[in-house]
Amino acid sequence: MPSTRNYDFLIKLLLIGDSGVGKSCCLLRFSEDSFTPSFITTIGIDFKIRTIDLDGKRVKLQIWDTAGQERFRTITTAYYRGAMGILLVYDVTDERSFNNIRTWFENVEHHATEGVNKILIGNKCDWEEKRVISQEKGQALADELGIPFLEVSAKSNINIDKAFYSLATDIKKRLIDSSKNDPSAASGVNVGDKSEASMASKCC
Repeated sequence: MPSTRNYDFLIKLLLIGDSGVGKSCCLLRFSEDSFTPSFITTIGIDFKIRTIDLDGKRVKLQIWDTAGQERFRTITTAYYRGAMGILLVYDVTDERSFNNIRTWFENVEHHATEGVNKILIGNKCDWEEKRVISQEKGQALADELGIPFLEVSAKSNINIDKAFYSLATDIKKRLIDSSKNDPSAASGVNVGDKSEASMASKCC
């Protein structure tokens, strides 16, 4: 079957974190540059695609938005395996979502591929009057976990692109480095298959 792909790299990213932290809003802002103030609960898993340019290479990002509710964690576990980058998202106005990041991180460590790139994201940074988690506290947790950190706002479009581009850049570098040591790990790794669409469910 002839290849018709129009990208150099295909990278699967996963958004995880408690329900209500704004994962769907971050995804919508990045993929469609839009924002909805109404609360969206993702049923199961939804994904969107955006192709970006990184250092002259076309990188196709396949971004999966997971449900944060406890009852859906068994669904998301299967998706950790194929993820090449994971965004751990909390809400700076919700202390519980921040405290639960360690649990989400442990899930990643147990279920994701070894060496997967990760970034800690504090969403709703524009909501200063409601903030309960300081930027310093977020940075301290990221340092403890050994991963990068950014505060973002899907509503005000603060650092959303930066978060995804930063993670994609780190992954691309890792793929290039690994392909030098292992030719079979060359660029354009296809992390998806035909079952993606059937396994994804979206609630608007």
